[in-house]
Amino acid sequence: MVIKTDELPAAAPADSAREPSSQAGGKGRPGATELPSVMLLNGDCPESLKKEEGAAEPPRENGLDEAEPGEETTGQEVIVIQDTGFSVKILAPGIEPFSLQVSPQEMVQEIHQVLMDREDTCHRTCFSLHLDGNMLDHFSELRSVEGLQEGSVLRVVEEPYTVREARIHVRHVRDLLKSLDPSDAFNGVDCNSLSFLSVFTDGDLGDSGKRKKGLEMDPIDCTPPEYILPGSRERPLCPLQPQNRDWKPLQCLKVLTMSGWNPPPGNRKMHGDLMYLFVITAEDRQVSITASTRGFYLNQVQRHPFERIATPFQVYSWTAPQAEHAMDCVRAEDAYTSRLGYEEHIPGQTRDWNEELQTTRELPRKNLPERLLRERAIFKVHSDFTAAATRGAMAVIDGNVMAINPSEETKMQMFIWNNIFFSLGFDVRDHYKDFGGDVAAYVAPTNDLNGVRTYNAVDVEGLYTLGTVVVDYRGYRVTAQSIIPGILERDQEQSVIYGSIDFGKTVVSHPRYLELLERTSRPLKILRHRVLNDRDEEVELCSSVECKGIIGNDGRHYILDLLRTFPPDLNFLPVPGEVLPEECTRAGFPRAHRHKLCCLRQELVDAFVEHRYLLFMKLAALQLMQQKASKMETAPSLENGDPPSSESKPEDPPAPEVGSEEEGSSASGLAKVKELAETIASDDGTADPRSREVIRNACKAVGSISSTAFDVRFNPDIFSPGVRFPESCQEEVRDQKQLLKDAAAFLLSCQIPGLVKDFADHAVLPMDGATLAEVMRQRGINMRYLGKVLDLVVRSPARDQLDHIYKIGIGELITRSAKHIFKTYLQGVELSGLSAAISHFLNCFLSSYPNPVAHLPADELVSKKRNRRRRNRPPGAADNTAWAVMTPQELWKNICQEAKNYFDFSLECETVDQAVETYGLQKITLLREISLKTGIQILLKEYSFDSRHKPAFTEEDVLNIFPVVKHVNPKASDAFHFFQSGQAKVQQGFLKEGCELINEALNLFNNVYGAMHVEICACLRLLARLHYIMGDYAEALSNQQKAVLMSERVMGIEHPNTIQEYMHLALYCFASSQLSTALSLLYRARYLTLLVFGEDHPEMALLDNNIGLVLHGVMECDLSLRFLENALAVSTKYHGPKSLKVALSHHLVARVYESKAEFRSALQHEKEGYTIYKTQLGEDHEKTKESSEYLKCLTQQAVALQRTMNEIYRNGSSANIPPLKFTAPSMASVLEQLNVINGILFIPLSQKDLENLKAEVARRHQLQEASGNRDKAEEPMATEPEPAGASEDAASQPPAAKDPPSLSLQG
Repeated sequence: MVIKTDELPAAAPADSAREPSSQAGGKGRPGATELPSVMLLNGDCPESLKKEEGAAEPPRENGLDEAEPGEETTGQEVIVIQDTGFSVKILAPGIEPFSLQVSPQEMVQEIHQVLMDREDTCHRTCFSLHLDGNMLDHFSELRSVEGLQEGSVLRVVEEPYTVREARIHVRHVRDLLKSLDPSDAFNGVDCNSLSFLSVFTDGDLGDSGKRKKGLEMDPIDCTPPEYILPGSRERPLCPLQPQNRDWKPLQCLKVLTMSGWNPPPGNRKMHGDLMYLFVITAEDRQVSITASTRGFYLNQVQRHPFERIATPFQVYSWTAPQAEHAMDCVRAEDAYTSRLGYEEHIPGQTRDWNEELQTTRELPRKNLPERLLRERAIFKVHSDFTAAATRGAMAVIDGNVMAINPSEETKMQMFIWNNIFFSLGFDVRDHYKDFGGDVAAYVAPTNDLNGVRTYNAVDVEGLYTLGTVVVDYRGYRVTAQSIIPGILERDQEQSVIYGSIDFGKTVVSHPRYLELLERTSRPLKILRHRVLNDRDEEVELCSSVECKGIIGNDGRHYILDLLRTFPPDLNFLPVPGEVLPEECTRAGFPRAHRHKLCCLRQELVDAFVEHRYLLFMKLAALQLMQQKASKMETAPSLENGDPPSSESKPEDPPAPEVGSEEEGSSASGLAKVKELAETIASDDGTADPRSREVIRNACKAVGSISSTAFDVRFNPDIFSPGVRFPESCQEEVRDQKQLLKDAAAFLLSCQIPGLVKDFADHAVLPMDGATLAEVMRQRGINMRYLGKVLDLVVRSPARDQLDHIYKIGIGELITRSAKHIFKTYLQGVELSGLSAAISHFLNCFLSSYPNPVAHLPADELVSKKRNRRRRNRPPGAADNTAWAVMTPQELWKNICQEAKNYFDFSLECETVDQAVETYGLQKITLLREISLKTGIQILLKEYSFDSRHKPAFTEEDVLNIFPVVKHVNPKASDAFHFFQSGQAKVQQGFLKEGCELINEALNLFNNVYGAMHVEICACLRLLARLHYIMGDYAEALSNQQKAVLMSERVMGIEHPNTIQEYMHLALYCFASSQLSTALSLLYRARYLTLLVFGEDHPEMALLDNNIGLVLHGVMECDLSLRFLENALAVSTKYHGPKSLKVALSHHLVARVYESKAEFRSALQHEKEGYTIYKTQLGEDHEKTKESSEYLKCLTQQAVALQRTMNEIYRNGSSANIPPLKFTAPSMASVLEQLNVINGILFIPLSQKDLENLKAEVARRHQLQEASGNRDKAEEPMATEPEPAGASEDAASQPPAAKDPPSLSLQG
């Protein structure tokens, strides 16, 4: 990557990361120039790292040893490319020369891009770079340029413009002017999104840090807005997007457009005129500009680059302020020439998406630089394809694209636009008749997308999938796919050479496909199996029958229709004559679902197989021990009947003895099994028959398909209607059926209870519907189980501590049910009636107004019946006014019905107000959830939901409806390995090494994703935390500021992750003495939490403790108490009155009372805390002792105060009283408490302690390595949840630390 080291870039394109580089700590680099503080490490490796790693072998314990054989060299390769990064000098006309960090594997073009984005060179677009007088080719890699080395001078030489270059230049100027205007972000175009951090930090934190030093106790205004105070009932919407009150986008030009004098006449052309522009400036001066071959010139203003860089995928905002619709002629011309006009329709002008997607996959991947290049190309093409597919899908639904079969009914139409094939989610040819008709056709695309995602992740050479994007827009589901070359010229029947086009009646197979799919079978746990076709012949497959193989005209092997990649979910697929295990029947399963395409998630399959592996190891270990104990000739066999479920339930492995013996022997038993299993699998005949018997029995018991090694795989065609299996496979089929039943039972008996336990222990802390869904999916629990999860929450003994989960779950249940109804509701609405229909729906859903009336669009706008034959009207749409008769009562009745039918959960409410009352929900939260799920964008204003006199929404309040897009997210694998190794290092206490690895990961992420990505955000957060722990506050601030900006831009301005980032940033601001900034950030985080969830959330305790501490630091004691006492109440509710978090909370409150000299209250709180410490930790624990000391100190102060008071009573006003001292706590002590509550621990150690600790860590690490290499069996065990006691230690981890608690070794 090109890096520049002297100042911030003005902007950066999405496809290449452009950040200045900095050192790991910014200090201690020999001869380093002082760099500005806002930086992102990119491609520039700390000298120290080069020296250490160049000399010694790279550290081996970075988790890469366990990688596949091909990856072992990663550590060294990285150093190779790091050493080859170099800097060149750039000479541009009119400015000082500056240096630029480049790396050999990038193109000359990328330097061009950097120069176009730099503040001082952004006005040049048409130039070439010369080295020693020779012009460099745009597209050559730097390493191929002769004589280019460290310190080379590249000269910027202006080139004459052409019409094309002049147009590009006008476009560039427009983009620079537009970059100051947020309307693109509100409209969700060009990958722009919102960010408001700068409103709270007053610009860049790096600069303000220097300004505000030393003003520690200047008077600052700490008063929070009314609506965020604890207990406030108000939830305003406007503060979500601050600054819009009187804020006008900076307008430099009113008009910039092509002049009416174009094109230049011949005589002017001969003088070099290319075109004429017409400009009206902000002062209403009208000017004409001639673009000639010699150029033109404009200037620009600065913002943080991260506020402008495009995000890889579009992020939509669900609220937007009222915007003036301004004239923008360049954009207007864009809209009608490039977008819909030519480029998508003229052959030769369009991109061949399929070719691009497949060629990027074929790029070499033998070493790190090659893999980086390949992953970057894959990611870039995917994000471009997603953007194009989204645009196309919207054009299709809006009726702007001609169908390829225009004579057919609208539901059946298919479209091709911009080389992408679009089909609608309807069951057009009774294809899904047996599976649930239109409902099945609606879910098939998402299942297919999951399949594509999975096969892409396995990444087998020679096997190709289609680019796939699923777009939900205006109630329709559109699938966009890249086109297999030649598929349109021939019939599907002729092209399919593997799989079945009629769900298993005719089935064909192909040896090459079997060979390719065989390679995916182990990672995906798919069993190779045989089925019968319509002529009763056996056909061998290694996927479900629906998966089709087609060889394109390009000779590539494509697989498509991957909707049944994973095995069916029997809980939702009643099969006559089949009985499910008792865990399932007890929970009311099997239940008939709306369609028969319910599959288990890949995460569930993986968790189930891992669970079975543990069971296998324990069974075998148990038998080996019995053999050892009995020393008898005949080994006791372990056959308790065939199906494994009778032998044992998956939850309680029959190995109590293993646990009860001392740990050592069980571990060694497992190690023996591991060794034995490997010996037998390698089949060299050394294992004795009795040991073979042990393994065989254990294999049989856990349903392994092999009798010599553990290997559990699923046959995805079991229970598939229409698929028949040969007689010879009946036993295998029976075992497979049993395995599926066990998996269904495992989901109910292990995964869901495990999830609820994690909720109760606060190991995971969802804050809204999206984070709840994510947590469920990570554990392989589909959203259709949401009702079951809520049932379990209600029945849980820790019901009160799960209150937040219950609220989020109910809200999610309601909004998902409403979304299902909204989808069909919207299908009947004409474009002209959209805002009226959506506002009417929202009124019925959220407004207390009892009978809202829908406003139908004026008659002449609605197409008349005889006009109905129009070819390109939106699909569906039988009656365009049916939506207008919906009432709130009817909608809520339907929502309750939907919740019962879909989620099997009974909601006890008939109106929105009852729902809010019964379940403690907030209407504003419901509005946010439904808007995010359906793509609605509403006007940013305060809505009176509770008014019974007028409806809350008018049609003017609905600004837009966006698509909801699902797509594949390609990953940066090498970067991710580095990131994980870095995390592991940090957890072991090697902070510096961890920091270097994570910097390296950041580099690689930037290489692959460009500058903006969720994973880069996580990287920056961890880096900031490390720098903070190592005492480099400036660097921590700089990284965290970027993390916040990125989270706002990539995840959304009020996403729970953004709230977390705001809290971290506030801590680092406080540490850097920027108190007022820290407070504004915390207030922002609190406001967002109130909006997204409400007050009653465990996370609120952490937030309020933070706010209370900072306010205490500036001696705003009364305010501070409001927040700290709220935190105490919340902690008590969610962690129980006896938890250590509550003790800490009492202590914080006591400190504020002490500052107010209210010693009685202080004593009362500290006593509570002391009692908890004493009962939980014992008399001798340092926490208990500290508390007891503090109690003594408080008592002395109280006694002194009482004496003074008595003195006054006795001697009246003449008493000689020493003035009372109200001491403000020192900043250091406040910071220390802040660190504790945020889970950051500093352990003071002497040098000797440090050495001992390091030696101990190293020793343990070696032990781990040794045992890890010998037996990976225990790995799964290590992931079992920690005992409840461990998670209680208040100082060990904040309720929501997403990062590992850091151990700071300060010598």
